[in-house]
This record gives sequence, C-alpha cells and structure tokens, in this order.
Amino acid sequence: MHGSAGSPPPHGSHKDHHAHGSHGGHGSHDSHGTHGSPGGGGSGGTPPRGYVTPEGPEVAERERERGTGPVRHFTLTAAPTRLELGGGRTVRTWAYGDELPGKEIRVTAGERIALTLHNHLPQSTTVHWHGLHVRNDMDGVPDLTQRAIRPGGSSVYRFMVNQPGTHWLHPHVGVQLDRGLYAPLIVDDPREPLSYDREWVVLIDDWIDGIDGRTPDAVLAGFLKRAGRHGGGMGHMGGMGTHRNMGMDMGDDGKGGGGTATRHGHGHDGDGHDGHGHGGGHGHGSARRLFGGRRRLWGDPGSVDHPLHLINGRTARHPHTFRARPGDRIRIRIINAGGDTSYRVALGGHRMTVTHTDGYPVRHAKTDALLLGVGERYDVLVTAEDGVFPLTALAEGKRNRSALAVLRTGHGSAPGPSDRPAELRGRLMTADQLKAADSVRLSSRRPDRVIDMTLTGNMARYNWAINGRPYSPYQRYPVRSGERVRMVFRNHTRMWHPMHLHGHHFALPHGGPRKDTTIVLPGRRVAVDFYADNPGLWMVHCHNIYHSESGMMTVLGYRS
Repeated sequence: MHGSAGSPPPHGSHKDHHAHGSHGGHGSHDSHGTHGSPGGGGSGGTPPRGYVTPEGPEVAERERERGTGPVRHFTLTAAPTRLELGGGRTVRTWAYGDELPGKEIRVTAGERIALTLHNHLPQSTTVHWHGLHVRNDMDGVPDLTQRAIRPGGSSVYRFMVNQPGTHWLHPHVGVQLDRGLYAPLIVDDPREPLSYDREWVVLIDDWIDGIDGRTPDAVLAGFLKRAGRHGGGMGHMGGMGTHRNMGMDMGDDGKGGGGTATRHGHGHDGDGHDGHGHGGGHGHGSARRLFGGRRRLWGDPGSVDHPLHLINGRTARHPHTFRARPGDRIRIRIINAGGDTSYRVALGGHRMTVTHTDGYPVRHAKTDALLLGVGERYDVLVTAEDGVFPLTALAEGKRNRSALAVLRTGHGSAPGPSDRPAELRGRLMTADQLKAADSVRLSSRRPDRVIDMTLTGNMARYNWAINGRPYSPYQRYPVRSGERVRMVFRNHTRMWHPMHLHGHHFALPHGGPRKDTTIVLPGRRVAVDFYADNPGLWMVHCHNIYHSESGMMTVLGYRS
C-alpha cells in the first residue's frame, strides 16, 4: 500500500468523474441562533447562504497553512468478501482488502496522504478519517462534504496530516461501519517522547453481520419497523430516509430541548460540571446500574445484541496472540471500532498507564481498567510480566459478552473466553478523571459562543435526535473562525451517547483531556470547549451508528 513521496495529482480528481459537490452554501439565513432551531438554517430543502462551502477558498487557505510534506500513496478497496473469524467460522460481509481490520495505514506527522478508494460494494460509500483535522472536502460525509462514491467508482482523498496520534477510518454511509469496513490510522510523532520496546494496535468490534443471515441494515430496519417507521434511516447516512414520525417527541422524561447557539452571556454557567456524571441516581427507574470498583454507571450503553465481540478480527474462542518478553515495555493503542457497544478493557495481571486519549497526550495516570465508548481511543503503557495473560474487552451492559486477545511472554495455558481478570473489577478509568498534558491543555477562558445540544429520543419510537430535530444536511449551527466555542450536551434519554465532533478536538472541563469523542450518560450534562480553526461544514453526532443513522446528528457551519 505504501508508495514513494512525490507530487499529488490535481486536487479532487475522481476516476468516476463525481467531483466533490457544492453542498451547503446556498440559502438565505444569517443568524447566531434562535431557540428551538439550529441557527442559520433548518431542515428544509434549501441550504442556507452565507456559510463556508467544503470546496471554498477558506478551506483551501487553511490547507495551505498546514504546509507541505512528502506524499504517502495508499490504495483501499471496499468489496464484499468472506472472512474467517477464527476456528473455521466464516461470515459474508464487506471489508477493505479482504482483511479484518483493514490494513493499517501509518504515516508520520508532516506527511500528506493520497489514498485512492475503489468501491466494489453494491452501495455508494465514502471514507471518514476519525480524529484527523482534515480539510473539509476530504471529510467523507455524503451530501454535505462530498458526493458518495458510487458502486464501481473510485475517489482520491488528499490532505495534510499534522497531528500525531491513534486514529481510524471508516465509511460515513448508512450502517456500513457495523460490517467490516474499518482500519487503524496511526500517525507517528517525529519527536516521540515515549520510550517502549513494542507496540500493539488493538481494534475492538461488536459483530453481527453474516451471523444467522443477519445484517446491520436488517437490524436498523427492525428497530424502525417496531417503532412504526418505514423506509430506513436518515438521508445523509444512506439515502433511504424519511423524517416521518420523528417530530418533536423528546426523551423518556418528556422534556423539550430547544436548540440555542448564542453569544456568551445568555445565562449559561458553562462550568461543565459532572463530566461523565458517574455516581448518583437520575430518577429513571428502569435504568441499569453497572458497577466497576467504586464507579457506578447509569443507563443503557447499547441496544443491539451482537452475538460476537472481536479483537483484531478474532473471536474470544480463537483469539489473537501478542508475544513479548518479560520486562518489555509495550505501548498498546486501543480503538473501539464497534457500532453500538462500550467496552471495559483490562489486561490480566497488569496495571496500565494511560498516556493518550483520542490521539492527544494526557498526564500519565495508572489504572486497572479503561472504559471506551464507541469511537474512543486510548494509548497505554504496560510492563510485561512473565506468563500468559488475557486482554479482555467486556461489553458494557451486554450479557457478560466479551472480546479477548492474549499476551504471551512465557509458558502456560491460554485463557479461555469466559476468563474475567480481577482488574475488570478494580479501578476504572474514564476520560473525566484525566487531565490534559501541559503541552496541549486548553487555556481557561470564557467562550465566545455557546451551543446547546439536547440529546433526545427513546427506544419505543426510535426517534433519536439533537434538540428534537432529526438530521438534515441543511441544518447549521453557526460558528466563526477564531471563536472559542462551547458545546453543551444534555442527555434527556436513558441511553449512553458517545458524541463525536468532526474536524476538531475539544477539551473536557477543568483542564480535562483533548478529545473528539465523549460519552454522555443519561441525565447528565457535559460541556466541551474548542477553537473554531478549521473552516467548513462539520458533523456533530452520536457515534452509536444506529442512533446517528436514525437522526442523532447535526452540522456546525462556519460563517463565510
């Protein structure tokens, strides 16, 4: 997959002649936000005017500011395939290059990526670069930043990569993510401060595709049918959608949630308290309580009963084995590539030192176990003991199901799929307990703009939304370049929502870590801050693919 450095072909060339569309720049509103609707544009059929477009001069200028560097060429082919998950168990699915996960893409910060995606699927597709601050027209969101790549077509993604870290790539069309279409994307730091002997990349995934004839599309259709909705998911994520019956029915508590995008000083305290909100009740009598050491997590982490959970494409009965020597210092890059599942991760017989989350360094912190929401990543260091140890990813709130890999440094019997290391019941680390490293810590200051995003919906109606409004590519929550922006997520549902911001990293409150994805627990409030420094139209959405595909996503739009 790797090629030599050189000059890229002209920007935006597509072998199937589908150039990036001019989406999102034609309409009439110019607003800093009104109660009850996204500022600057609603969900009608005409994009609002006055916004930076993905192919606009502001986007091109920002890319020039990122500089230039050697070009690394890659090729990725998305196609139907048959995969072996261990022990002779095979499934028919879709994947990149007939591998699960797809082949690792690794570059060094300061290089440019030129990746050609060939679409051999029966559906249109795209690639989204989860965690990277790419130029807006390379972000891979159909009907917003590009036209989806049709079956039989190809497209070239070109952009500069400046921030090191652990990231990944996946489609942004329908529920394709819950098949085998994902791969790790590692950006090395040319001035790497960590010292270690070995490195592992660990992708955790929940799996349903091809098991007993089931597919992710059928799972989503079943949810919608039981809710009395027909025709599939939302338009941007698959082109199937209807907004019928989503209305303004809000969360299980019946509260409304008018959206606001305001200048500072309109009554928001902005203190960001409660972070992930562990501990204490929130009044939902049917909510589950999930225990980990002294931590109590409320609500429902996910709703799809995935029969398998995988680490690097292998089942717990036939796990992948990592080999090392006793005393080796190992860097483990952990990625939750699932569609619906949060995982509690522990390495038996070891404590982990957390060094990064979502690609950004944190003050080092020791823990027994980690909690990863969908889309989150953590880097940890461990010093290998002598023996054979389970690396277990326990599916949070899902019938004691788990994924497994094995660390082997010596002789001994391999752990079985039902092994539960004691560390899973020890100290549980969540992002709100971490502090950003001094080098990346966001300064303390009042925001220029506050955007409220109330997370709404319920399982009965399957009407997941933000501020009670299902997604439309014409929505806009306005921001301006240079602003310090605060997004306030309030979860008015009984489910966990891992909220993801494209094209930026935000900071959790009180010197918390820099991240692009954060879990918002039921009944809780999380306030995150970021600088508007990457012009374009950017998605904000729940990374539970079934929630986002049925409406829980919206758009931040830069004013031109």
